[in-house]
Amino acid sequence: MITLTNLAIQFGKRVLYKDVNIKFTNGNIYGVIGANGAGKSTLLKAISGELEPNKGFVELGPGERLSVLDQDHFKFDEYSVMDTVLMGHQPLWQNMKQREALYAKDEMTEEDGNLAAELELKFAEMNGWEAESEAAQLLQNLGVKEDTHYKQMAELSNNEKVRVMLAKALFGHPDNLLLDEPTNDLDLDTVQWLESYLSNLEQCVLVVSHDRHFLDAVSTQTVDIDFGKVTVFSGNYSFWYESSQLALRQQQNQKMKAEEKRKQLEEFIRRFSANVAKSKQTTSRKKMLEKLNVEEITPSTRKYPGIIFTMEREPGNQILEVEGLKAVDTDGTVLFDNVSFNIEKGQKTVFLSHNPKAMTALFEIINGNRQADAGTYKWGITITTAYLPLDNTDFFKSDLNLVDWLSQYGVGNEVTMKGYLGRMLFKQDEVEKKVNVLSGGEKMRCMIARMQLKNANCLILDTPTNHLDLESIQAFNNNLIGFKGNILFASHDHEFINTVADRIIELTPSGTIDKLMTYDDYIYDNAIKEQKAKMYAQ
Repeated sequence: MITLTNLAIQFGKRVLYKDVNIKFTNGNIYGVIGANGAGKSTLLKAISGELEPNKGFVELGPGERLSVLDQDHFKFDEYSVMDTVLMGHQPLWQNMKQREALYAKDEMTEEDGNLAAELELKFAEMNGWEAESEAAQLLQNLGVKEDTHYKQMAELSNNEKVRVMLAKALFGHPDNLLLDEPTNDLDLDTVQWLESYLSNLEQCVLVVSHDRHFLDAVSTQTVDIDFGKVTVFSGNYSFWYESSQLALRQQQNQKMKAEEKRKQLEEFIRRFSANVAKSKQTTSRKKMLEKLNVEEITPSTRKYPGIIFTMEREPGNQILEVEGLKAVDTDGTVLFDNVSFNIEKGQKTVFLSHNPKAMTALFEIINGNRQADAGTYKWGITITTAYLPLDNTDFFKSDLNLVDWLSQYGVGNEVTMKGYLGRMLFKQDEVEKKVNVLSGGEKMRCMIARMQLKNANCLILDTPTNHLDLESIQAFNNNLIGFKGNILFASHDHEFINTVADRIIELTPSGTIDKLMTYDDYIYDNAIKEQKAKMYAQ
């Protein structure tokens, strides 16, 4: 349990929030949402003690332990992977270090013997004898191979370190758990495991995430930071989003009577409750909507970018033919081999692989930026493409301002370019910024504006939700659902894939798995699971 009393945080004259009085209780998972800069991560830092609030205080339940997902990936470089995970349970770790120091003595006094007996008792109570096997199991579940468990952290890749840090946070069943972007750099299979793990916890968990499906799958409550306040709502992210959009439409309809509004909101709650009851998601088992009432539903101050893709010309019937493509990584690893497919008109195809480099290699090949190691591809003569690459670094090695930068990629005057940038939520005084000082999210919004200028009939998107906030992801997602052309994409966002893709192509070192179905159907199909296991094992 975590109790916030009269909490207030501000930086200079900017007040993030004040008079925050909330009790986060055991058995609930709280999804923390808010616009960029609203103070989501700051709230978690205040709870963990990393940041001192300007006013108020934070209390845990008596004798309870708090665990936090560490964001510093170099902090434990001098330790082994196993020791790093064990340090997640500090009382156990301190016990282990004390016992080691005692047993290392040449001679033990009677006092030492009594202390050792006391430490051994506490060690057993904390399940110390099972600690390493529990830590090893967590690491394996998170995709950290067994031969890595006793390596130094400094030897690991950043992707591996992320997983170790997550294992450290989960280790030892903490009473309270704070997770800031826990799905970053995780593949879809590992995210599914984490969803299942968290959904079965009975502790108190606060999660900040831009992954909507993840929030929906684990959250029983939503903590919304808006209007300079921190408010807790029953329900998950989808309920919050859909209800806030409904409330906004009602607010804009000045003629609607209060009773009519109430009936509309009550009907919305009934419909949403019925959908959750039928859902495969674990939140349905937590009865997250039991305490909902219409007074909780209010419009948000969030701004959503205007992401609108239009086609200058209608595509013909021939889109893209790929025959026998192969790609090999620089270290000799076969990323994919014998890849053949024919994209049909209007299809929206997601590409999957256990190795994310495979999708990037495919997109780079079909965009002419990389030579295939074998095979051919051919675009239809009517097809125009707009490509959003995974790495956009080279696009921003310039001291041009945003308007001049965008003008390189389309026809139009300064007013036109400012219009596109404005739709992507760049304010009037921001369009004169130099592109080489932009944040990751700002660069991604510029790249999306660049794509819109092309009016292409085939969009190629390599992990398009990277660096975007929830509002941008939602707007991007909504527009792609209605886009009439073709889309070829890769993503780690479950909701994005499930709502956009109507075809799944998985790239393996020995060929492809190619299915016309939704992503949810694909991942729950046992026959496909067996087929995948065989193809990756070859």
